[in-house]
Amino acid sequence: MKINGIIAEYNPFHNGHKYLLDTSKAISGADYTIAIMSGNFVQRGGPALTDKHTRTEMALRGGADLILELPPYYATASAEAFAYGAVSILNSLGTVDTLSFGSECGDLGLLTSIASLLVTEPEEYRLLLRSKLNLGMNFPSARATALSEYLGSDKSFQILSSPNNILGIEYLKALNRQESNIRPLTITRSDNGYHSEDIKGEFCSASAIRKALLSSVPLSELSYALPESSACLLSSSQNRIAFVSENDFSEVLYYRLLSERDRGYEKYPDVSEELSDRIKNKLSAFRDYSSFCDILKTKEVTYSRISRCLLHIMLDLVDAPSKDIPPAIPYVRVLGFRKEAENLLSAICNHSSIPVITKLTDAKNSLSDKDYLRFQNDLRISQFYLGIAAQKRKSVPINEYTHPMIII
Repeated sequence: MKINGIIAEYNPFHNGHKYLLDTSKAISGADYTIAIMSGNFVQRGGPALTDKHTRTEMALRGGADLILELPPYYATASAEAFAYGAVSILNSLGTVDTLSFGSECGDLGLLTSIASLLVTEPEEYRLLLRSKLNLGMNFPSARATALSEYLGSDKSFQILSSPNNILGIEYLKALNRQESNIRPLTITRSDNGYHSEDIKGEFCSASAIRKALLSSVPLSELSYALPESSACLLSSSQNRIAFVSENDFSEVLYYRLLSERDRGYEKYPDVSEELSDRIKNKLSAFRDYSSFCDILKTKEVTYSRISRCLLHIMLDLVDAPSKDIPPAIPYVRVLGFRKEAENLLSAICNHSSIPVITKLTDAKNSLSDKDYLRFQNDLRISQFYLGIAAQKRKSVPINEYTHPMIII
């Protein structure tokens, strides 16, 4: 059996995601596709549009065979840690042959060479990077500029200025560092761009779709950008718990920032002393989650990093990975699978080097005391999201502890 892996958020699952699934399967010759998916909070530093169970069903109906959850302390981390954690899961399963991902450039050889260089970090490159950071550049810009100068080519700068190229390079770095036997495969993206807000055409970005839905654009007006099953599930989700944005968490975030103010925020990943002081000094100007990110953003610190830092504070994710990335994730939870893929689930349960959690009641016996406490915290974070989402709709929240695995 040939198995392909995909790392995604499906926030929400759209035509571009289905294209990647179908094209990857055709090119790789895979019998099954496993998707490692973020839970209720995502890498941009905020909540997912809708809950992970709905997004799991969207992905399964869109062509994925098995959905495994990327725990929140990786799902909400930097691109490097996000990729490292997801690749760690795929490696641990012991059955995955290929990892496919979308990229703007579509040139696997070039992406691989850049990834290798960023893993080895030659001294000349490190000096260039340090000089750019000293000029006040934020890290993404400094890295892209330093790499461009080191290679003597503007092409590398263009590549490191595109979000999916960046993620793809991080996947390749993670495969390299973990000495993985999984073979990478990249598919050229054909949508309007990761951050594009253009909702015209068959392939729209998830960002554009989220913005439209949060702005109350009727789902019927987005049907061309979504598989029919995704549109139906989004409609059902909207009626049940409503769509969620970061500003729905503003009151909780403000309370957490006030509670931690006297101690400072440096214990949280990626929060420097300077950023901690800036949060303290600007707290009186807090209005909501997104506007506070804008207030804190500087030339040196991007909006995305600010948003992730605030999310870690709100969720009390003290042990979220930063520069010192843990070597592996100690467990993986199955969110759903297709009935036709039962033998795939059996295969990973038999070959995985880490516990595969299919029933929450089995977790305590499968995990060490330390890992079980982390798993329980994952569940609490998920339930917190579901509670806020239900409050917005004035409904009873989904119970994360009793919600069944999605099987279609």
